[in-house]
Amino acid sequence: MLNNLTIQSHKGPYEVNFCQGPISSVTSLFSGEVHFLIDSNVAKIYKVELDEILNNNNTIVIKATEANKSIERIIPIIEQLVENKIRRSHRLVAIGGGIIQDITCFIASSILRGVQWSLIPTTLLSQADSCIGSKSSVNLGLVKNILGTFNPPREIYIYPDFLKTLQNKEIQSGVGEIVKVHVIDGVDSFNKLSKSFEMLFENPTVLLKYIQSALIIKKRYIEEDEFDVGVRNIFNYGHSFGHAIESTTNYKIPHGIAVTIGMDLANYISMKREFISKTNYQRMQTILRKNYIDYLNTPISLEGMLAALKKDKKNTSSRLVLILPFGEKVEIKKVEVLADNNFISQCESFFQELRNDEIRH
Repeated sequence: MLNNLTIQSHKGPYEVNFCQGPISSVTSLFSGEVHFLIDSNVAKIYKVELDEILNNNNTIVIKATEANKSIERIIPIIEQLVENKIRRSHRLVAIGGGIIQDITCFIASSILRGVQWSLIPTTLLSQADSCIGSKSSVNLGLVKNILGTFNPPREIYIYPDFLKTLQNKEIQSGVGEIVKVHVIDGVDSFNKLSKSFEMLFENPTVLLKYIQSALIIKKRYIEEDEFDVGVRNIFNYGHSFGHAIESTTNYKIPHGIAVTIGMDLANYISMKREFISKTNYQRMQTILRKNYIDYLNTPISLEGMLAALKKDKKNTSSRLVLILPFGEKVEIKKVEVLADNNFISQCESFFQELRNDEIRH
């Protein structure tokens, strides 16, 4: 039995509850006027367990696609909530992964000048990472995560049983974010995780332990820098490259796996620039490549990735803002880098190594 976590935020504390009951017990968590926004896949898989919620007149089922996480597709959801007579005293409840979380958080921030919302994360990525931190991000046309807000949920309920029906790629995606957090926490933390890497896919108890560990680590940073203006920036490690890879592959590579490739690329650039040693690069590479080996044959356009990278909202007018590792302690830091021929050459070299790996496998 894991201890619950209390997260401090600008709107007061909120609780992360680790729930051991069956998924059917979700229906008894809420009373009063509630509007459920639920992932269509979750609704399909758990139609029996969530029957009471699915038959609620205030439930909206949403297909969790990147295209639906856009301001254009969110407007009809808001219109449906208005038709369902939502009031400021009501609550939104998100049941799903990061996309449903982003949509719900964004709507809760703006509809009726703000309503309370709660979260039941159903993916490993959302349970281990995105569920805490207050952030929401939605897309505008082809520009990813350009609109958003900071609005923490009232409470979070983590049900490990939701993970039992996830595909392997969804577990790999969540593991990518777990690895990221433990790299940030330091060499010892990453090395300890490395020894348990295979068990993350084989032993639910070990996986749950690392879900909690990842949240405890992230809690320290978000409580210090909730609005992402300082030290929290390093949680974008792997993400600038990862988002660009997602974009140029039309999301054929899941988010957390794209981030894993992004971390490997960030480490590679640091090694080439002698920010970290080859030994440290290879130490991390072993685990990172295990997590994205299934996607070695997915074509990634360097030109497309670079074009998407230059649109990243963190960039300055003339430089890319990247999160890279430094020194023997492999400290993760924010740096500005020119997208010059040297940078492009280093990216080309990295992807050539991936192609070589693909041939070997």
